[in-house]
Amino acid sequence: MGPGVAELEFEERGSDPVVVYAADKTEPAAYNYLLYKIFADPFNTAGLVIDPRMVDGFKFEVFDAYESKSVVLKTPEETYSLLALIGTTERYMISRIWRASDDEIAASSSTTKLALIAGKYVGKDDPVCLVRGQSGFPSVGEITSPFLHTYLVAGWMRGSHWGPFMPVGLKDSMCTLFDGPPRIVALGIQVSDGKLASDDDGNPLYADIFQDPAFDLARREALDLAAHLRRMGEFEPARLGPGAMEYTTLPQVLKSLESRFKKV
Repeated sequence: MGPGVAELEFEERGSDPVVVYAADKTEPAAYNYLLYKIFADPFNTAGLVIDPRMVDGFKFEVFDAYESKSVVLKTPEETYSLLALIGTTERYMISRIWRASDDEIAASSSTTKLALIAGKYVGKDDPVCLVRGQSGFPSVGEITSPFLHTYLVAGWMRGSHWGPFMPVGLKDSMCTLFDGPPRIVALGIQVSDGKLASDDDGNPLYADIFQDPAFDLARREALDLAAHLRRMGEFEPARLGPGAMEYTTLPQVLKSLESRFKKV
């Protein structure tokens, strides 16, 4: 079972701020919308317009989880093609992003879908994502601002439902309501001289970004959406579509009914 794994390899700057995203009760494609907003939407990331090192855009590697192959698309030129793929979160997910001007790595996300590996539901993927910030990359504020509002991701109870992505601080990361809602934490770390910035005792220092009350609006929206979706019970669209449900526990129930169907 999770958590997923992501890594970045880069030539260090004087100091490198990195935002570490870690999620629970969802799948790797949960980061598709977030990464698109950070690296391709100028309404979220002003640097795409006013930073000379970012105006050439970014390259997105999109992984096809069903065929185990990938394609690289460049924004802004191929934005529509990128959206055509990553909007299908059941199959496609962003795995890596590079700055187009010099191919410097900007972000990396885990792509492991446990159900596709095992062929059945064996637990949540618990995906992670690493995003570099500042000095030619989106600022930390631009990296986190997509979570001014919540959005829906697949997972939640038994990996079978749509649920609101709820940004929380570490102290609120326990999933309880219907085994959720799907939660995400954001930790700000600093890399310097090949090490994580740490205190005098050698303990790594980090900023628990989502504990900020600035994200209270997204949390309220998430709870409102959670209540609305749970009123739907086991009816779509609260429950995932047939393709995704093939890798949950539902097929075991349906198989027991096969012999009872009669041709009409």
